[in-house]
Amino acid sequence: MGVTTTIRVGVGLLLGAAVLAQAHTLEPLPAGVSAGQVLVPQGVYAHIDTRQTQEMLQTLTQGSAEQQQAALERVRAAPERFQPPVLYAMSQVLFKAKLYHEAAFWFYAGQLRARFDVNRSTDPTTRQAVDALNQVYGAPINRYLFQDLDRALDLIANVVAWDRKTPYDYDPHWINLHGMQAVQAARDPQSAGARTAASLSQPPSEWAAIAERTRAKYFKSFQDAITGMQDKLPPSPPAQPSR
Repeated sequence: MGVTTTIRVGVGLLLGAAVLAQAHTLEPLPAGVSAGQVLVPQGVYAHIDTRQTQEMLQTLTQGSAEQQQAALERVRAAPERFQPPVLYAMSQVLFKAKLYHEAAFWFYAGQLRARFDVNRSTDPTTRQAVDALNQVYGAPINRYLFQDLDRALDLIANVVAWDRKTPYDYDPHWINLHGMQAVQAARDPQSAGARTAASLSQPPSEWAAIAERTRAKYFKSFQDAITGMQDKLPPSPPAQPSR
């Protein structure tokens, strides 16, 4: 049967040891539910397939160097098959290997795809998954990338272009395991029967438009942030006249 999916309240899907050790509760919890409590998904949530993600996260966070390298090659060969948390974890392995630019690319690729999955979900509280992943993996990569603002914007443009041309061949409902609706369904199995796979997301006919809006907003947020940083930089000294 493989790995059993669980919901850890305040974090959602069992994202791996690194996430569980560092992520914080990001949403108000339902009455009677404590942070860190482990619940078993019920109803439609029990059929969301995250086994590959959990196995890859375990390898990338706890595997040997050889196992991690093999996992990296699997993702590089077919990134469209992997749910965004795998791209986040991949970025950490690459950063530790001093492959800083590639690490940044996969971090932001994972972030963009995760935001799209939130935007096509019908449960807005799923955004806590992106917040948790950013908290765990983001700080060193953000520090690296924003040392060179022009290069930073070029990388984000490449991420957006890559996302636009790369298929989404994974189950987007992984994100629903991070929302309060999944927690409530796990607490009340009878209510879980009211939800269907179709009810977890916006209609598929709208996904392409949602994806494009997500990309546009994502790129503009970086443009605005970088412009703000550039405005705060001290002016360059005037060029010295040649003799």
